[in-house]
Amino acid sequence: MMSRDGFGCSEYQRSGFGCFSRTIFALWAVHILVFQPVDGLRPLRERARSWGDEWLFVRKDKSDLGPFSEWNITGTYRGSWSFLDSKNNSSRFPDFRNSNGNSIIELISTPTKISGVHYVQGVVIFHDVIGNEHDVSGVQIKVEGVYIWPFRQLRMVANSGKGGDYEQEVDSILSNPYHLVFQESPQDKMWKRSHSPIYEMEKHCNIEIAAQISLLSSGQNGNGERDHYHIEGLMESPAVDDDGDCFSPLALNATSVNIEIYYNKAVNYTLMVTFVSFLQVLLLIRQMEHSNTQSGAAKVSILMLGQQAIMDAYLCLLHLTAGILVESLFNAFATAAFFKFVVFSIFEMRYLLAIWKANRPMNNGEGWETMRRELSVLYSRFYGILLGGMFLMYELHRFMRPIIFLMYSFWIPQIVTNVIRDSRKPLHIYYILGITITRLAIPLYVFGCPHNFMRIQPDKTWCICLGVFTFLQVAILLLQHYFGSRWFIPRQILPEKYSYYRRVDQNGNHTTDCVICMTAIDVSRPNDCMITPCDHFFHSGCLQRWMDIKMECPTCRRLLPPA
Repeated sequence: MMSRDGFGCSEYQRSGFGCFSRTIFALWAVHILVFQPVDGLRPLRERARSWGDEWLFVRKDKSDLGPFSEWNITGTYRGSWSFLDSKNNSSRFPDFRNSNGNSIIELISTPTKISGVHYVQGVVIFHDVIGNEHDVSGVQIKVEGVYIWPFRQLRMVANSGKGGDYEQEVDSILSNPYHLVFQESPQDKMWKRSHSPIYEMEKHCNIEIAAQISLLSSGQNGNGERDHYHIEGLMESPAVDDDGDCFSPLALNATSVNIEIYYNKAVNYTLMVTFVSFLQVLLLIRQMEHSNTQSGAAKVSILMLGQQAIMDAYLCLLHLTAGILVESLFNAFATAAFFKFVVFSIFEMRYLLAIWKANRPMNNGEGWETMRRELSVLYSRFYGILLGGMFLMYELHRFMRPIIFLMYSFWIPQIVTNVIRDSRKPLHIYYILGITITRLAIPLYVFGCPHNFMRIQPDKTWCICLGVFTFLQVAILLLQHYFGSRWFIPRQILPEKYSYYRRVDQNGNHTTDCVICMTAIDVSRPNDCMITPCDHFFHSGCLQRWMDIKMECPTCRRLLPPA
């Protein structure tokens, strides 16, 4: 952060006209407030509905000021706005349709060399202002002005924001967890630049704010909390020309917010994500041990695992981006992003490669060039789908909840694979239940927790639907695990399945020794003898244990159908 002098000027600004203009602005404000208090604290343009002096300007006696400890009003204020006339009577900007809504005020107060005078800059954000197909309902106005401590008065005007150090200050104001999910996308910014009335107002309107600051609670009681302030004021917007006001006067009411609460909530969230990622690593290791053979890995759907790996890659990028936007929380979000990176780049990609190799047993001996070529196809498809999904979500970011709902259908490919291949117990029970619960943790927190740090309104219906949809998939997988992969399909439509217990000619000349255990086979007992399609005989237990490792005939290496 650049060093500043007593007037709040940075080193960059001291050499130019900006610091001089700030000094003149502060001196002018003091002259108006001290020597001409009645006329100066009214809105800059006389109007019939301006505040009366008895309401706006309440000069404090010295006995009311208490100990001379200037208030630091820097912080975030949350409140509401409303038209004094119950609606917008101006015809200049009829898109201001709503009569009231929520507002957020961000202020940075810098003491000047003049005692009791602070230079203030910040942002006023109005929500629920405009209704249109782009759903751009927020108006953001950059302001600057002065705060006169002895009179508790705040006077601000709109700042055009011409870049430089002021733009950096405004960006730093909005880079806290309170505004993390309210960052506008480039598409919204471009649309607002060409359609939103706020840009027209900056060209044709003077925006003036006059407010009174009051202390709600003091942080000097030793509990570590900061002072809480309340802002109550009026915003007017007289036009530059004589065509009338840009909009009717607005009443503002806002109370300071303890940002430390949101920082603590954000840190607790990253701890939850880190713990969930650690559990997912343990579950993946358990599943890899469960299917550590070629036959076991071939039963696992590569689409199921690939979909989960893409989800973890998105979460890694999302948390890393959040850490970059909120510098004070970079370490916490970077830790969560690192664990997500470990999950998808090391464990899930390694498991993907094992499944891919298990599904191509005939290609393992064809040389390194063939293997490298097919590996490049696998990775190019994975990262192509990853980048394509990012572009798709960027274009359809307003439909994020349906997209998340679709992404949580990751068990469906495994259900379909079980039916097609008639697989037996491809996934461990702990892996199915554990992955389901851990993957539901983040969306249920974001869209279901009423006090999440991103301040997203809870949607209980959506959360219930997501949980029911996910556990319905889990129920089908568990039933396939215990009753067979095709338990819910009628026998009439099932394809013909090869029977390893088919009848044989007792008088035929068949080899009666099992090449697996090298002992004799009693062909007269059908349940103890399994016959492969290539007419080789084995003990039932021996061949079943062999098929758990390889789906090849132990004698001729021919591929075997599922049992």
